[in-house]
Amino acid sequence: MNKFETIEIKTDLLILGGGMAACGAAFEAAHWAKQNNLKVTMVDKAAIDRSGAVAMGLSAINMYVGLKDNDNTIKEYVEYVKNDLMGIARDDLVANIARHVDSSVHLFEKWGLPIWKDEDGKYTHEGRWQIMINGESYKAIVAEAAKNALKELGENGSYYERIFITEPIIDGNRCTGAIGFSVREEKIYIFRAKAVIAAMGGAVHVFKPRSVGEGLGRSWYPPFNSGASAYFTIKAGAEMTCQEVRFVPVRFKDAYGPVGAWFLLFKSKATNALGEDYMQTRAEELKKWAPYGLSKPTPANLRNYLMMLEVMEGKHPIYMKTDEAIKNIASEIEDPKQAKRKLKKLENEAWEDFLDMTISQALLWASTNVFPEEQPSEIAACEPYFISSHSGASGAWLSGPEDMAPDEYKWGYPQMTTAKGLFAAGDASGASSHKFSSGSFTEGRISAKAAISFCVDNPELPEINATKIEELKFQLLKPLEVFNEHKNYSNDKDINPNFVKPKMFMFRLQKIMDEYAGGVSTHFKTSAPLMKKGLEFLKYMKEDAEKLAAEDLHELMRCWENIHRLWQAESHIRTMLFREETRWPGYYFRSDFPAMKEDWKCFANCRWNPETKEWEMMKKEVIDLVD
Repeated sequence: MNKFETIEIKTDLLILGGGMAACGAAFEAAHWAKQNNLKVTMVDKAAIDRSGAVAMGLSAINMYVGLKDNDNTIKEYVEYVKNDLMGIARDDLVANIARHVDSSVHLFEKWGLPIWKDEDGKYTHEGRWQIMINGESYKAIVAEAAKNALKELGENGSYYERIFITEPIIDGNRCTGAIGFSVREEKIYIFRAKAVIAAMGGAVHVFKPRSVGEGLGRSWYPPFNSGASAYFTIKAGAEMTCQEVRFVPVRFKDAYGPVGAWFLLFKSKATNALGEDYMQTRAEELKKWAPYGLSKPTPANLRNYLMMLEVMEGKHPIYMKTDEAIKNIASEIEDPKQAKRKLKKLENEAWEDFLDMTISQALLWASTNVFPEEQPSEIAACEPYFISSHSGASGAWLSGPEDMAPDEYKWGYPQMTTAKGLFAAGDASGASSHKFSSGSFTEGRISAKAAISFCVDNPELPEINATKIEELKFQLLKPLEVFNEHKNYSNDKDINPNFVKPKMFMFRLQKIMDEYAGGVSTHFKTSAPLMKKGLEFLKYMKEDAEKLAAEDLHELMRCWENIHRLWQAESHIRTMLFREETRWPGYYFRSDFPAMKEDWKCFANCRWNPETKEWEMMKKEVIDLVD
C-alpha cells in the first residue's frame, strides 16, 4: 500500500466531526482563535452541510429554555433532565448548557432558520421545552455559519470533508492529534494539534435493527454514526460514563418517523390493539419505580416499558391515534368553515412533520394508504442506540464548569476528558442528556472556548513518535492488504476462509448484541450469564477483526466503522454487567436484578487502560446540585 500519500496537517485546535456540536465548536473557536492568532481545523467524515443527526432536517428544536421571556428556569430544566434519566445526570453540565442554549437558538434564527411564531410574535411551542421550526434546511444553515466562521480566519481556518478518523494520536496521557484517511482518494492524513475536540456522534447498528432485508440500513438515528466518538475517547484512555444507558425510542413502525409532534403538539394518545390507553390501565406499574415513576412527565423509558408490557402480553399492534387527535383539535372550533380550514391545516402539518426530517415515513404512509386524519398508525420500540444528546447518556466523563461544578467533577478545563487536551461535545460527552440539536451546538461552543484556553496555556505543539505513526498507518490499511493477499483463494470475493467482509462482521456483532445484551428479539432483557457469554463472543470478534478485509476505500471505511462499533458494544456490556440493578426499564431490563436500588444511584464509569489493555470499572457519586 505504498501508493497511499501521507499528508501531515499542523494546527492548534482540531475539531473532529461535522454535526451540530462540531459546527458549534467551529463557530465559537473561530472567534477566540482570531483574538489569539491560533489555527482551527475541522475534519468530517461526510460533507458538513448534511452531516450528523440533523442531516435530513428537523421539525422542532427540542431544547429552548426561554429565559428571556421568563418561561422557565435553569433549575427547572435540570430537574426535567434528571427526572427523565431516573436520577442519573450531571447537574453542572446540564445547567451549563441550559444557561447558554437560548442564545444559540437566536443565532439560528438570525442565520435564516424559520421558527414558528404565534400572533403575538412568540415562539410556537410543541411542548414546554420544544419550539416548532421549518427545519428541512436546518443543518445546511448551521453548517454554512460554521464554515464561514472558519473562512474568516483566513489561512488559520480550514475544514476537511470526507476524511474518516480511525485513531487518536496519544503521547502519554495527552491527546496530540488524530489519524485518518480520505474516503475518496488514496491519502492518509496525520493531524497534529495542541487540543482536540471529539464530536463525531453516537452509534447505530450496534444492535440488530428491526428493519432487515430490503429495509437494511433504515434506522431512527443516522446509520453512518458508528461509534467513532466512543472509540476515540476510549482508545485515548479517557474515563467514560453511563455506557450502559442506551436509548430505545418509540417511533412510527418501519420508517422510524418521530412521534414527538403527535404527543406534544397534537395531544395524541397511544393505545393497544384493544383501544386501551396503557398509560392509564398500567398506572399502578409506575408506582414500582417511584419517585421517578410518579413524576410528570413520566420518564421516556417508563412510557416505553408500559408499552412493552402490552406487547409481551400479546395486546399489540400499538397504535398512535392520529385520527382522533386531529379531529379533537378541529372540533374545538364552533364555526364549521373555520373548523374545516383548521382540519386541513393540521393535515398539512402532520405530513410536514415527516417531510421536514423523516421523508421515508411520509412515503410509507402514502404507499400503504395511511391517511392520518382518518386512521391510526402503528408505532413500535426501535432497536437500541447510543445517543447522549437525546435520552441516552453514554459518553466521556468531563470536567465541569468552573463556577458550577463541585470539586469531584472538576479537574481541568471545562468539557475536557480525563485525557489531557482531549475535549468532548454532543454525543461524545456523557451524563448531560436532553441537549438535542441546539444544546449540542451550544456544548460545542462551550468546548471550543475551553479548548482555545488550553491551547493558549500550552503553546508548544507536541512532537509525535514516528514509529508509532507508522504502526497506526499499517493498522489503518491492513484490511486492504488482507483482501489483496487472499482475494484469489475463492471465486466469490464475499466468501473466503482467510478473511471476513465488513457487512458480515456487522451482522455477527448485531446478532451477539441482540441476543446477549438485550435487543429487540429478547424484549430488551438480559442478565449476567447472558452478558458474560456476550463478552466471550466479543473477544472472538476482536480476534477476527484482525482479518477484516476491504476491497476498496468504501469498504475500508466500513471495516473501521465496525471496529468502532465493537468497542462501543464492549463498553456497553461491561457497564451493564457492573450496574447490578434495573434503573431504566424500557431501555433495558436485567432479569437477575429486576428492581431499582437506592445504593446504585451513582454513575457507573469505566476506563480502558492503554498501558495494561485492561478495563477498569468504578462508581462515581451523583451530586445533586438542584434539590
